Amino acid sequence: QVQLVESGGGMAQAGGSLTLSCAASGSISSIDTMGWYRQPPGKQRELIASIRSGGGTNYQDSVKGRFAISRDSAKNTVYLQMNSLKPEDTAVYYCNAHYAWGLDAWGQGTLVTVSS
Repeated sequence: QVQLVESGGGMAQAGGSLTLSCAASGSISSIDTMGWYRQPPGKQRELIASIRSGGGTNYQDSVKGRFAISRDSAKNTVYLQMNSLKPEDTAVYYCNAHYAWGLDAWGQGTLVTVSS
């Protein structure tokens, strides 16, 4: 099983930037996809960005052009660079590791609050 630890959340003003990090340890060699999800207050958790083992990325339309997912394989870390933040980006952000056989692992979540 993989352990995921997020960091980098906090407060930002609209138009500002934050970078989230997700450090993975444990059984990481069989991870198929790493993703960032978010759960706004009172809403369901949603996938906003993912990066596959081959390097391909996908983004939710609401964050395209503003957010970028990347990884540093040497550090076993996945990042989410968030630019041009909006108040509607306020949410708890979760890191996810998805294995090819269907297992999912989650980090503890980190809160991002964007003020107008």
